[in-house]
Amino acid sequence: MTLGTDRARFESSARPLVETQLSTVAPALREAVAYALSVGGKRIRPILVYRAARALGRDDAPALEHAAAAIELVHTYSLIHDDLPAMDDDDLRRGQPTLHRAYDEATAILVGDGMQVQAFCLLAAAPGLDADRRLAMIDVLAAASGFPGMVGGQYLDVSATGGALTLDALKAMHNLKTGALIRAALALGGHAAGAGEAELAALDRYGEHIGLAFQVVDDILDVESDSATLGKTQGKDAAANKSTYVSLLGIDGARREAAGLLDAALTALRPFDDRGDDLRDLARFIVERDR
Repeated sequence: MTLGTDRARFESSARPLVETQLSTVAPALREAVAYALSVGGKRIRPILVYRAARALGRDDAPALEHAAAAIELVHTYSLIHDDLPAMDDDDLRRGQPTLHRAYDEATAILVGDGMQVQAFCLLAAAPGLDADRRLAMIDVLAAASGFPGMVGGQYLDVSATGGALTLDALKAMHNLKTGALIRAALALGGHAAGAGEAELAALDRYGEHIGLAFQVVDDILDVESDSATLGKTQGKDAAANKSTYVSLLGIDGARREAAGLLDAALTALRPFDDRGDDLRDLARFIVERDR
């Protein structure tokens, strides 16, 4: 199954869930939400939700669309806030003006706030699950998006700007900032499909490795690609004097790091036999992508 097939599944079934729930929201705010969600992106996190369930043989689990929409809402909210002047101060996201440039800062803040809350509403209403499983999914997303996860990692990133980090500190930061939501996507898909503890642990190990690999490749592309290809401003990390895998390891060293993380991710999927092939393909895509 190609990446595009799962991305189309998100667009045709999970995104409409969000739009339906926004029917009573003020039209101008609803328009801004639609802008943020329609700009595109690779949809890696909702795709991970579907593929985790497929590795468990439950690609038809009714809660998957709610889980996929929830993780993409949190991810999109994080990008909206990350682009604000007080954070990374960026004008371009996914090839289009960032939300605060297309509208204004207040609208961008409110859209991000609303998306975050809406994600948990979706999980609370996820069909086909008992209360314990829904609560587990809410707990997973809360931890991954809050202080022990993405927010904590973002703070470390902002605090480290202009200073030097060790490789271990850089990995710790990205395990929170980028990796936490990637691991959460896999856990949400696993819970929606009724995964046991051993299966959830294997998915988490896989997610830890591809989460770091994703950031390593981002750092390589920030040096080697251009803004038009990336869909965001190229070279901003170097301009801000941020520590990256490339600044610490060099281009060749960063490529070796990504390759090693890919191997570790593939090893983590052994318990799933050929049911994990779509996750294997996604890991290769993350490491071999050009944007």
